[in-house]
Amino acid sequence: MDPLIKLYLSLLLFFFSFLLLGEINGVESSSSNQWSPKKLFVFGDSYADTGNIKERQAVSWRVPYGITFPGKPCGRFSDGRVSTDFLAKFLRIKTPITYLRKDYGEKEWLWYGMNFAYGGTGVFNTKSSSPNMTIQINLFEQLLDDVYSQSDLSSSIALVSVSGNDYSNYLALNRSIAALPIFIKQVVDQTELNLRRIHDLGLKKIAIPSLPPLGCLPLYTSSQCCNETFNALVNYHNSLLEQVVAKLNNETNHSTFAIIDFYNAFLTILKNKGDNPENTRFETPLKPCCEGSCGNVDEMGAKKYTVCDDPESAFFWDGLHPTQEGWRSVYSVLDNLSTSLLKP
Repeated sequence: MDPLIKLYLSLLLFFFSFLLLGEINGVESSSSNQWSPKKLFVFGDSYADTGNIKERQAVSWRVPYGITFPGKPCGRFSDGRVSTDFLAKFLRIKTPITYLRKDYGEKEWLWYGMNFAYGGTGVFNTKSSSPNMTIQINLFEQLLDDVYSQSDLSSSIALVSVSGNDYSNYLALNRSIAALPIFIKQVVDQTELNLRRIHDLGLKKIAIPSLPPLGCLPLYTSSQCCNETFNALVNYHNSLLEQVVAKLNNETNHSTFAIIDFYNAFLTILKNKGDNPENTRFETPLKPCCEGSCGNVDEMGAKKYTVCDDPESAFFWDGLHPTQEGWRSVYSVLDNLSTSLLKP
């Protein structure tokens, strides 16, 4: 072949390759508008706790908890995985190690962040043994510079789970129902302070689930119907939380804070009985799989509870917590999760 023709063909091939690569790079750059967090830091309560309470101090370490995953009790308040696990899966990172286990594993376990959530806790003191949200953030702050650097935090996301323990504690103390709206405002105000502090410590993105419909939890339902009075109070909490998040995002000029809409996700599953091609159908969604005093036995060792034959057929595991299948269904119907959490 003529050398000039060879040169011409080579240049032509290079030119089209350049165009092709440009198009491919253009596609990649457009898809790279999504941000990929490297670590997940978790603060909160039993909806997010993956084993921070010491063994024998909570029912989450007793049979039948954990029967679906990992096959034995592991500190999760469910038959298996909980909210933290499903959020980590969505983010394509491993479930972060619990603060309790941080000194007992390989250093690689720290690569995916850390979970400080503790079952039963709230933004205020709820139990004498439960570190509230402020204490959890203190523990996190103590690890900065030593275990985690500022560059670690700038590529990380935080989950801040507030699921209602402050309110159950308020009611348990027989405090005024009429004054509950005032207390709700105090809870949300303290949540705002916590969010500001976590952001000031360097976290790039902070996810805050809305309060789920507490009036639909088996512990509070009447004749298998949701308590609409409770849910009205939940809506008040969530409306205040939305205002706080909007204000914080306006101050930062960025979508730093994002609400995960647990309220409507829970209701969608409960009202439709999970009737979705991607979901299990829950025939009696307000009936828990583990009924009675789940995880407890009497002085003779007899169980004070009964467990359904198939936990996957139940949305709720016990009186307060979803099953693993329940949590999977919730995350499957959450709208705009990618937009809110993976936007740079």
